Amino acid sequence: MKTSVRFGPETLRIDGEREVAAISANLTAYLARSRRRGVVVALSGGIDSSVVAAVCVAALGADRVFGVHMPERESSPETLGLSRLVADSLGIDSVVEEITPVLDAVGCYRRRDDAIRTVCPDYGSGYRSKIVLPSVIDSDSYRLYSVVVLAPDGSQTSHRLPREAYLGVVAATNFKQRVRKMLEYHHADRLNYVVSGTPNRLEYDQGFFVKLGDGAADVKPIAHLYKSQVYALAEHLGVPEEIRSRPSTTDTYSLPQSQEEFYFSLPHQRMDLCLYGRNNGVPVEDVAEATGLTVDQVQRVYRDIEQKRRTTSYLHLAPELAVDVPEIHQHAAPRG
Repeated sequence: MKTSVRFGPETLRIDGEREVAAISANLTAYLARSRRRGVVVALSGGIDSSVVAAVCVAALGADRVFGVHMPERESSPETLGLSRLVADSLGIDSVVEEITPVLDAVGCYRRRDDAIRTVCPDYGSGYRSKIVLPSVIDSDSYRLYSVVVLAPDGSQTSHRLPREAYLGVVAATNFKQRVRKMLEYHHADRLNYVVSGTPNRLEYDQGFFVKLGDGAADVKPIAHLYKSQVYALAEHLGVPEEIRSRPSTTDTYSLPQSQEEFYFSLPHQRMDLCLYGRNNGVPVEDVAEATGLTVDQVQRVYRDIEQKRRTTSYLHLAPELAVDVPEIHQHAAPRG
């Protein structure tokens, strides 16, 4: 008699050893095709970059993985210490690239502050901020970003961001990811390495990355793994507990900010199950039971998933040629 398997967190369970073997085979094959010697990984002190670095070491050895730490003045005080902890625990060479001077030079902070001042005129020196979204499960109303501002006197206010102000804030902060990627490719070029991206499946599917910033990479070893699976792989690979127990953050704005309040609106454990359920046709009632949500709330999450897929599809597009040149594609190396 066949026993049905109940849908829940156990559905996402993985075999760590098999997963590492599969990723390793892909990495080594790509390096052979691309004629590159190793991999550059940007280390942020977060779970995703730590797992990517660890799996690259498992696949290639520590001497063929190079880490780049790229803090700036608004990074969490913990960031550099945690990213160095990862590099030290893996035994890989790494370098610290302080990117604040570059960001100052291109006007990253100034442009962002100018955008915030359109809704909060007093915003200036000594102020800190982050942008947030309302919860996806609370209502069907259209959700708009707000900027949360902490003044030097400790008072906190929230201001709804009209489209122009929101785009101005995002466009300015995107300098951070693009400057980091520029430095990753600098080190990859000088070492004859490839650059590894660090998105997990939630981020890759839902467009939670910057085009030609953290979205640019030659290989993306964990883009098929749900966030819960990334945590499981981290434990299998021996990623330090300090990394595994740290909540996921964007580490982009001057106020502490979770990925949940910035983009996903749900903890990753629930979001994983909702995305898996949507992708695999799991009955919505089963998803609701597994996540502790109502059926209506799960359907709201599904609508949000599809909306994000539509609005971020541009991020996945390759450059468009005015006239296709087949012989270029014929001789190009397969894409990672």
